[in-house]
Amino acid sequence: MKHPAASAREVLALNLIRLRGLRGWSQEALAFEAGLHRTFVAHVERQARNISLDNLERLALALEIRPYQLLEE
Repeated sequence: MKHPAASAREVLALNLIRLRGLRGWSQEALAFEAGLHRTFVAHVERQARNISLDNLERLALALEIRPYQLLEE
């Protein structure tokens, strides 16, 4: 029986949580580094908000990774 693939929102959320945790950053710290609001980061991590490519890129730059890496399973 095949398990359904994770949605892009779920993969993004899990990657953000993991990468933020590896750096010991709070949601507020990540938001500050990316120039975003803390509640926006919280919403993305809870899969409650859609994200633009511009904001995906801002988060990736803050985490010092390529944007596509936030969507890799």
